[in-house]
Amino acid sequence: MITAIDTNILLDIFGADPKFGRASAEALRRCIAEGAIVACEAVWAEAATAFDKEAPFIKAMGALGVGYMPLTQDAALRAATAWRQYRENGGKRTRVVADFLIGAQAVSECDRLLTRDRGFYRSCFRGLKVLDPSE
Repeated sequence: MITAIDTNILLDIFGADPKFGRASAEALRRCIAEGAIVACEAVWAEAATAFDKEAPFIKAMGALGVGYMPLTQDAALRAATAWRQYRENGGKRTRVVADFLIGAQAVSECDRLLTRDRGFYRSCFRGLKVLDPSE
């Protein structure tokens, strides 16, 4: 079982978020018990901003058991298609391409996505299994 992880889960854990931190950490532990946890380049870059330097971030990701997994060309193109359809259907500009890259990798290359942004991913990536620790 391969679980893609979204940035919001990592930020919950790294920042010890009082509302979501504990639930996100527990959900991550459950996913690790069931297989691999991976983050694409968008998640990697976004989550690294929680640290002042790269080395502590890489160490933290290793301690959490999260591996780096770049997108394939097919996943990147699937993200482009999803983003185009989203905008054509009136989707708000608050969504950025990183959101679509994360979803496309999860649906194309993984078995599920661990995120608190379940509504967006379920609507834009049909068939994607979404785990939400806040549910």
